[in-house]
Amino acid sequence: MKRFVVTLRCADRPGIVRATSTAIVALDGNILENDQFTDPVTGQFCMRTRFESETAEVDHVRSTLESELTEFTATLGVRQEDVLRRALVMVSTYDHCLAELLYRREQGDLPVDVVAVVSNHPDVEPLVTRYHVPFYEIAVTNESRAAAESELRRLLSRYQVDFVVLARYMQILSPELCRDLNGQVINIHHSFLPGFKGARPYHQAYEKGVKLIGATAHFVTADLDEGPIIDQDVVRVSHARVPSELVSLGRDVERNVLARAVKLVAEDRVALVGNRTVIFSQ
Repeated sequence: MKRFVVTLRCADRPGIVRATSTAIVALDGNILENDQFTDPVTGQFCMRTRFESETAEVDHVRSTLESELTEFTATLGVRQEDVLRRALVMVSTYDHCLAELLYRREQGDLPVDVVAVVSNHPDVEPLVTRYHVPFYEIAVTNESRAAAESELRRLLSRYQVDFVVLARYMQILSPELCRDLNGQVINIHHSFLPGFKGARPYHQAYEKGVKLIGATAHFVTADLDEGPIIDQDVVRVSHARVPSELVSLGRDVERNVLARAVKLVAEDRVALVGNRTVIFSQ
């Protein structure tokens, strides 16, 4: 028995669920899970459906759904569930988020295929090598930024990457790359957005005497740290905490928030609607 994940997004109107169900019945399918939501801001209808079928193939599933949903001009995603989505991870020198992703993947807790790791420094290569993942060092300077992004694009094509994860990658992607990879790049921001921007956010938070620190996973856009939010979390702190302790606590929040966000995207549980996301949690 094969299992499929179907995602759908279109303008809300009557008949969408009926048409989708009709297609699945035509495929001799049995629905296992279904979530739907109409975003009140954009009017977009979003749906995620898991179903099983003994006879269906991915191409046949897609064509059958497209045929039934023609009048709705829907954006469709179709994936056989056991075919993992392919992610490329980018990181600089802080390795805690990368280590968490690789560990969870190895333990079977993160249903994603990490096909390569790219860094602008050599520091994390030993960690990546231990997990038998290809590692590429691509240095980035003001003069080499365009060439570095060209090399990154070649890797994305070579490995047929579905999405990119910035696991504390401390370089800004060009507006052109952000546009071309819209909705395909996840970043972890070491602050609860909106929050303290710029350098040394935990020190800024300490100076302000904050009682909560956190982290935010979001899609990357050309507007720095302003992309649609996927997941967030916070931890309570007291006035007695010094900056080094805030950094340590923050790293724990960052690694957990990013891992959750990657899992949501890998399982097709995130629908992007304008500047917002619809999350179909487990």
